Amino acid sequence: MVSDTPDLGPLPRRVTVDADQARRLIVEQFPEWADLPVRPVAAGGWDNFTFHLGDGMVARLPSAAEYALAVEKEQRWLPVLASRLPLPIPVPLAQGRPGADYPFPWSIYAWLGGSPARADRITDPARFALDLTEFLAALRGVDAAGGPQPGKHNWFRGATLRTYDGQAQRALTTLDGTIDVGLAREIWQTALDARWDGVDVWFHGDLAAGNLLLDGGELAAVIDFGTCGVGDPSCDLAIAWTLLTTEGRHAFRERLSVDEPTWARGRGWALWKVLVTCARAGDEAANARHVLDDILTEYATGK
Repeated sequence: MVSDTPDLGPLPRRVTVDADQARRLIVEQFPEWADLPVRPVAAGGWDNFTFHLGDGMVARLPSAAEYALAVEKEQRWLPVLASRLPLPIPVPLAQGRPGADYPFPWSIYAWLGGSPARADRITDPARFALDLTEFLAALRGVDAAGGPQPGKHNWFRGATLRTYDGQAQRALTTLDGTIDVGLAREIWQTALDARWDGVDVWFHGDLAAGNLLLDGGELAAVIDFGTCGVGDPSCDLAIAWTLLTTEGRHAFRERLSVDEPTWARGRGWALWKVLVTCARAGDEAANARHVLDDILTEYATGK
């Protein structure tokens, strides 16, 4: 386990990839799929450029060297996790290598259909929260021995929140005068002070609405395991504030049997996310303010 506060370093230097380049890679390396159409996935994400390969597969090409660090991990561990989880997750079908002027390893997966979760698309919020809880409980139950420890491959998810203290403090300074900075600082410090018992368990690492797929308004699949690993699983609790209803959050915590220090760290992960987002301009910042209000209220009232 990473014991000190790691340096996140500069922002990744992203490359650009288009469908023609992805097609050349597939033709060169996987001629059995050379005749399949290649087209970009709508809202394909930031860490990877994502392309439909025919109707049943997807090619994911990391957009920077840092994101490419997750390829070997996903190839090694996702088949192991998939066999033990109650919902579908991406399973790699093949691993590509650099080529066609593209510099990183990459992957081909089976395509998982569904629409990204959004509060107004969820049919039964309480049921959704419990289904998500069952998924996380199963993930945490997978043997963590030999699993990937926190590091650059997952931006130190599963390690100490202090990794992100600089970002949080800068966001608080930016937001001073527009939010209750005193209460936000108290919540953040409480999260930093909350101790972890040191027992490694599996976590997803980026359990956000866009990585939870719905079918008919119900949770149907969980995708994008680039930040997964073993360590402190509290990072996965941020979803309790960023997507779940108040009722769902209570059911989520009760079913997972989350103790107070772990809940405080999970709240800290949620707070870090929304502070950084709120400190930016744009529609995302406006939406994050609602989540921030929920975090402050939940901490202050216990509800």
